[in-house]
Amino acid sequence: MTENQAQQPGGAAPERRIGVYICHCGGNISDYVDVEAVRDALKDEPGVIVSESPMFACADGTQHDMIDDIRGQDLDGLVVASCSPKLHQVTFRNMAKRADLNPYAYTQVNVREQDSWAHSHDRAGATEKAIGLVRAGVAKTRLSAELHPLVVKTVAKTLVVGGGIAGLRAAIGLAELGIEVVLVERDATLGGWVGRLGATFPNDASGREEIAGLVEQLRGRRDITTYTRAELTGKSGSFGNYAVELTLHREGGDKQLTVDVGSIIVATGFDSYAPGDGEFGYGIDGVLTLPEFKQLIDEAPAGRLTHGGRRVSSVAYVYCVGSRQEAGGNEYCSKFCCSAAIHASLVVGKVDSSIRQYHLHRDVRAYGRNELLYNTSREQGSVYLKFPDDTPPAVTRLADGRLGVTAVDLLTDSRELTLPVDLVVLVTGMVPRRNHDLVDVLKLPLGSDGFFNEIHPKLRPVETVVDGVMIAGCCQSPRPVGESVAAGLAAVAQSAALLKKGFAELEPLVATIDPAKCTGSGTCLTACPYAAITRIEWDGRSVASVDPATCKGCGGCVPVCGQDAIDLLGYTDAQMRAAIQSLVASPALVATPARIEEPVS
Repeated sequence: MTENQAQQPGGAAPERRIGVYICHCGGNISDYVDVEAVRDALKDEPGVIVSESPMFACADGTQHDMIDDIRGQDLDGLVVASCSPKLHQVTFRNMAKRADLNPYAYTQVNVREQDSWAHSHDRAGATEKAIGLVRAGVAKTRLSAELHPLVVKTVAKTLVVGGGIAGLRAAIGLAELGIEVVLVERDATLGGWVGRLGATFPNDASGREEIAGLVEQLRGRRDITTYTRAELTGKSGSFGNYAVELTLHREGGDKQLTVDVGSIIVATGFDSYAPGDGEFGYGIDGVLTLPEFKQLIDEAPAGRLTHGGRRVSSVAYVYCVGSRQEAGGNEYCSKFCCSAAIHASLVVGKVDSSIRQYHLHRDVRAYGRNELLYNTSREQGSVYLKFPDDTPPAVTRLADGRLGVTAVDLLTDSRELTLPVDLVVLVTGMVPRRNHDLVDVLKLPLGSDGFFNEIHPKLRPVETVVDGVMIAGCCQSPRPVGESVAAGLAAVAQSAALLKKGFAELEPLVATIDPAKCTGSGTCLTACPYAAITRIEWDGRSVASVDPATCKGCGGCVPVCGQDAIDLLGYTDAQMRAAIQSLVASPALVATPARIEEPVS
């Protein structure tokens, strides 16, 4: 503690020295909030030593200025009013570390999403709200304690759940970095969807051969243990030291196995959308899904494509079946389907170049290098027809026994056309693979689309809110093979960074229990979703105790304690009450009538 932070005479709390920075955010904030007015309102706030308004608080130059202020002004607290903490909380904590300031003496106030963007119609009101929010952040920071990360030893072993291409690549990558791997696959064979494919886009590489090569590499490594027909059914312990329970499905009965691991990578893949009976003619002989059609052409001999014993002379592809559908499907784009269908049509051309092919689409999303496949497909004779969103194609059986696809083509004066074809291919997308047991065991977060959620798609793209549990591949979102492999390798890098050191640092923002206040009611035990609270004996009584390595700092236990025996470090009752009282004390934010601005004439 420095001289400026020394205990004041008479036992009073030391005066804090806080720096406040209100970000312009390149206009995202300053276009709707008077940033200079907020800066001036805070400069005389008790404990505030520095009050500035940089253009971009996250910029390297501004971070260096902050470091100079922290060192030169002997600051012991920091408040940054900018965007969501999801974007730059880690950025500013790391900056605080470089300046030798405790990173948990930093508070980020979200005045972009919670103020400027929400009140873009009312600059004066948004400015008043920003002043109140920043004052609340300062009040919270005044009561911040010096916290330090929890250090735990880690086991240099990783569990990979899923034996598709992302999981296989991840397992081999970990082993190459000297980390032991346990690979678990629910099916009897490895490879997932890619292991069933012949030529794949964009370079015609065989999926089966790719998987066979990876499996051969696995067999040659003693540091990778593989279990097929096996599932993860239990997890205990804490980050870096998980004890996972595996159930091996074997003839004669299931067997249980417990393995100690330091991290877990989930790469459980996806399921293909299954059309309902009658959806785009599905159920009629000759109407296939894209995976079914891909198997048909992979097995076809050169020069002849047949279905049901009859030669195929024409094919129609109906795009976006099960994707980009507000009703009866999924609203998201499955990202790979357009490219996969276009590539399939090129493979068909190699089998039999005389086959006529029609692509019925809402629009084609063959992004990046796959645009070249689209151009090649058109040059080789494929015909592309664009139908309206509200008028999808209809598939029926014609009188001559062939299939008829009726669609409105926006590219030919919106004419209604009926195409007689031998096969109709429904270009189906990806859907999340349902695995409720795995979700329950790992506490994995699900998005509104049913896929697993990462912490941040750009800053932390493979990490989940569960420490040491990563996600990779198509269990995370629809994506092609290359992106799935890249995600698997990103999970490898993240796991290696955690495990190679032999220890890990955990957030200290966890719940604490005052045993003197605890009556042992047990309500907090049932409220905790992570089983981080247990009973212990203390002074002859049974009281609750928190395992800080297991606690995730969600705060769910705090409000259920009738004795106020639980506090959350970094967000203590005292800090939050001070923040609320600071807001209440702001006249502009109390009972302020809604502003109705007169329209500009």
